[in-house]
Amino acid sequence: MAAGQDPQPAPDGTAVPAESRTAAWYRHFGSVEAPGSSPCYAEWTLGIAGDPELIARIDRWPHTKRQPNLLLAAARFLGAQPGPFAQFRSFLEARWDDVSSIVLSRSTQTNEAGRCATLLPSLAAISVAEGKPLALLEVGASAGLVLYPDRYSYEYDDGTTVTRLSPGPDGAAAAPVLKCAISGSVPVPAALPPVAWRAGIDLNPLDVADPDDVAWLEALVWPEQEFRRARLRQAVAIARQDPPLLVAGDLNEELLDLAARAPADTALVVFHSAVMGYLTARGRAEFRQTMLQLAATRAVHWLSNEGHMVIYQEDGSSVVPEVDPQRIMGKFLLTHNGTPVAITGPHGQSLEWL
Repeated sequence: MAAGQDPQPAPDGTAVPAESRTAAWYRHFGSVEAPGSSPCYAEWTLGIAGDPELIARIDRWPHTKRQPNLLLAAARFLGAQPGPFAQFRSFLEARWDDVSSIVLSRSTQTNEAGRCATLLPSLAAISVAEGKPLALLEVGASAGLVLYPDRYSYEYDDGTTVTRLSPGPDGAAAAPVLKCAISGSVPVPAALPPVAWRAGIDLNPLDVADPDDVAWLEALVWPEQEFRRARLRQAVAIARQDPPLLVAGDLNEELLDLAARAPADTALVVFHSAVMGYLTARGRAEFRQTMLQLAATRAVHWLSNEGHMVIYQEDGSSVVPEVDPQRIMGKFLLTHNGTPVAITGPHGQSLEWL
């Protein structure tokens, strides 16, 4: 560490030397984010965090390519099987050049349709309040699977009662069932909201008709979560029947032009999940300004579904927590036009209304 340089905080708030930041990142993933969802990924990332040679290799990649999910997905895409860390370590040793190639050419584009379960109550309330069908615009859309909240089935479980919603008899059989544990006064809708227009922006949109892109989406699903892989395949089948409008480019550069294409007689909703962490502090500030510009031209609702802090960027920036960070550690905060409304499970598995 250079003279006079302060230690950088790890995701858990402790101070660590700058050269150990990547190890702290993987340790946080293995001790906070993965446990309870993927014991395999917890073991693998804790093993990587304690392996100076692997950390040194990862540090040779650009900062935005060092995310645990990206490395793990690249290895799984190439055939790494769940098992002990020693076995995974041997796979990385044998296939490092291939893993590195995938990491540098791909991005973490987890397209979790399950997040629709945590967005649906807000989307339905917006449609009812406006008296209009929705126009959905997702930034960081990946393959656009979260643009179909009206095509999926839902089960909201408050521990006593399960409320079920479906797109009707014609679509229910093929629709994935998104199960969500709820608490608090969640405004579960009586029916699915109508969607008149759907579009998305991504630096590299994935094509649901491309087998390699779909294989990459499957690689991003954590090993033990076969139910997520099954509903991903169902969501892909739905999207193939009616592909969304996806625009390739920077969200700050494309948002205003794409939003202008939304029908005037709709309630426009711009939303995103687990996207702001991939922007610098300047990029996030620019996005807020872009949303203000959009709001000055037409009515728009902004739903943000993000972690309480972003992955630390090279500039050390992070999103300022809007509620007690311990309360949402490992979860997301859902805000509507900047106001916190719920704490959500990262994959849509839970919804706690505030």
